[in-house]
Amino acid sequence: MKCLRCKNENPSFFYNDQGIWYCRKCIEFGRLNIGDVCKPNVLSKTVWKGDIRLQYPLTDHQKYCSKKIISYLKQKKSVFLYAATGAGKTEVSMGSIAYYLHQGKKVCFAISRRQVVLEIRERLQEAFVDLEVVAVTQGYTDITDGDIIVCTTHQLYRYPQSFDLLILDEVDAFPYANNELLKEIAKNACKGEILLLSATPDEESLLKIQNGEMEMVSLFERPHKHPLIIPKVIHLPLFFQILYVFLFCLQMKKEKKQVLVFVPKKQDTNWMAQIFSVFFSCSGIHSSTKNKDDILDAFRRKTLSVLFSTTLLERGITIPSVQVLVFHADHPVFTTASLIQIFGRVGRSFNDPTGIGVCLCQSSSLAIKNCIKQLKKMNDTVFCATNESTQN
Repeated sequence: MKCLRCKNENPSFFYNDQGIWYCRKCIEFGRLNIGDVCKPNVLSKTVWKGDIRLQYPLTDHQKYCSKKIISYLKQKKSVFLYAATGAGKTEVSMGSIAYYLHQGKKVCFAISRRQVVLEIRERLQEAFVDLEVVAVTQGYTDITDGDIIVCTTHQLYRYPQSFDLLILDEVDAFPYANNELLKEIAKNACKGEILLLSATPDEESLLKIQNGEMEMVSLFERPHKHPLIIPKVIHLPLFFQILYVFLFCLQMKKEKKQVLVFVPKKQDTNWMAQIFSVFFSCSGIHSSTKNKDDILDAFRRKTLSVLFSTTLLERGITIPSVQVLVFHADHPVFTTASLIQIFGRVGRSFNDPTGIGVCLCQSSSLAIKNCIKQLKKMNDTVFCATNESTQN
């Protein structure tokens, strides 16, 4: 037996209910009896003839990458856009979205995390002002169809064989990474081409690129031309790390700059926010926080000056002029990929393209060393490409 939704063939996941077999591996997405076909979702389609509206025009490098991606998609090839954090991969993907919409085809932008879904929906709505961009995620499931659908990867189960272009953002992030069930759900949702986006390619994608199963386009230059922030590594015992965080936040308060402090555990956000609230307007946030949207909104509006977060906010969140600290950065939860994403929060704004990133640790972990190595390599790649272009 084989489940037509998740492709499971393991007998232990099949169950016979009064003579009818069904798959238990993907039961969280609704019961599917063996032999039943996941019928394509009937979605609205319109031929869009509008133009993308961006706050800033694409740079030459962004335009080149956008055209290169579209050329591969026209050849029915899947593409991986390897872009540095803050390089504008969402904006670069918009050209592909427009290309498919102009042909009356269906597009979905899928992301692992709920908070990023809401931000991407807003950014796409600003660019495609005359279209309806719909977010489908926890708390937003009343409307599941629109001109462009933005959803978490979990919500893709609603759309079997529905999308001509499926954009998968941050495929190396939890919970999509190493989750074979979600990967099959995503494959089942796409009847056309897939465009993957990330600043930290996973091994599976790199292997596909190496084997010629997928094309890769690289973009390491940020639109404002400033280099990626290389974090400063400071070795301190844990108690003195806390003291450093306090003094740093105090200095940033004088300079009227916000601070995002990443911590390894949920409980760290709670006790640190409680202590620091005596001196700063601050809060803590993690995956189980009930009022996540309100806290993020307050931080964006600068009502909060300090925010303590787990790796929940390592990806996709853009806060202009934010400074970033990582407390206990040598903790195993902080991988090379997560640290690259974390320090990618700094220096994203055109008005403030620089900033401060600090790794507080008792000793430099391999992840910290590799993070710095890869960030420097991206900066060097941009520098070499710029020099070569100038000479030519």
